Amino acid sequence: MTQTLPSPNTFLPLTPAVFNILLSLADGEKHGYAIMLEVEANTQGAVKMGPGTLYGSIKRMLEAGLITESDERPDPDLDDQRRRYYALSGLGQRVLRAEAQRLADQAALAQRKGVLEGTPG
Repeated sequence: MTQTLPSPNTFLPLTPAVFNILLSLADGEKHGYAIMLEVEANTQGAVKMGPGTLYGSIKRMLEAGLITESDERPDPDLDDQRRRYYALSGLGQRVLRAEAQRLADQAALAQRKGVLEGTPG
């Protein structure tokens, strides 16, 4: 019996929090505080994710299979054992790619309609 994988499109559109968390994990696993810092840096401070939003989103993303919790520590001697590390799952990568494409398509449409500065309209 084979398990049918869900289509990435069933998860779209993503909330800004989920999209930003997945995007922060695109280049490797991170712990929660590092995710918060990267989201803030990636958005030039426009998105400040508090612990409630972050860990509530992480819990739902784990349940949905978008991310996994890693058992390994990058450097056990320098790390706090309570710290949990998260990584994108294969499904999470596909969902992130689908959402990024959806957003790119929307931005292209906005540009064609002259909504963005410096575009004909």
